[in-house]
Amino acid sequence: MPLKLGFQFINTPFKDPFTISGGRTKTHQPSLIVSLSLGRFTGLGEAPIISYYDVTRERMTAVIEEKKSAIEKFSLTEPERYWHYLHHLLPHDPFLVAALDIACWDLFGKIQQRPLYQLWNTEWHDSLPETHYTIGLDKPDTMLAKMKNTPWPKYKIKVEKESDLDTLALLREQTNAPFLVDANGGWSLSQATEWMPRLKKLGVEFIEQPLHKSNFNDMKRLYEMSSIPIFADESCVFEKDIQNCIGCFHGINIKLTKCSGITPALRMIKTARSLNLQVMLGSMNETSVGSAAMAHLIPQADVVDVDGPILLQEDVADGLLYENGQVLLSNLPGLGVWLKQSVVLN
Repeated sequence: MPLKLGFQFINTPFKDPFTISGGRTKTHQPSLIVSLSLGRFTGLGEAPIISYYDVTRERMTAVIEEKKSAIEKFSLTEPERYWHYLHHLLPHDPFLVAALDIACWDLFGKIQQRPLYQLWNTEWHDSLPETHYTIGLDKPDTMLAKMKNTPWPKYKIKVEKESDLDTLALLREQTNAPFLVDANGGWSLSQATEWMPRLKKLGVEFIEQPLHKSNFNDMKRLYEMSSIPIFADESCVFEKDIQNCIGCFHGINIKLTKCSGITPALRMIKTARSLNLQVMLGSMNETSVGSAAMAHLIPQADVVDVDGPILLQEDVADGLLYENGQVLLSNLPGLGVWLKQSVVLN
């Protein structure tokens, strides 16, 4: 029985404008929602549209229209085989492959009548890592108000320039929560070296992508002197990038969309563990569809940044909940989420 593909583009507003290093501000997060149906079962997937990675709605639409019959022409036995099929069918479209791979895993879980984390022989328990809540760059008073409005056990703070450290100190006066700071590759080696002692004193537990993604020479020097664990984000997109991170980062930030889905993410986790690299799960501001896919991987992670749904003003799906930093699953088969009635896939 062939698969049946459905899809819809959405454009979800943020609760507040979201700004990162380089002055990149977003008020909305566009995404592609897909469905794969087989008989009475339907799986859901998602891929945010991120301009930084040259992903556009126009490109995705053109590829789907051109390859739709080939995408549907697959006899499903297991998700890994489908990912390999898609990887060769759509070699230049990892975001689309990610959405379809997630949908296939959701479909497979529903057919097997098991949540995804159980398919991977992992356990869900109360002591799993909490997710950070992200506060984008803004005026200090605005960032402080965002933190006060969302009491949370851990915060991820965007930091670009030296004055942002003063903002970080302002936030620290109001909370004892651990901080993760994210530079999005916006610092120089001299800045990172100079700021490191102050960041440590301010209770920063992790630093994400301090230097430019291709600056591995300086990253090696920073790694060797850093008293704070450093995670690669833009420097580690695909599986092949992990080897470059050895001796330059303490861990890698795996994002399902950028690495092209759950299937390669599972392999990346295994590889990272074998190389003594820590594993962080990262968000691209997905709705509950894409965030649920990441949530099922939390038992395999050290650090979690899966806060997309609570940064967005509205959601397209139900079934994923947040409670004082903990991500809570519905424990239904597959992803355990379902689309709201207002969302219709073509």
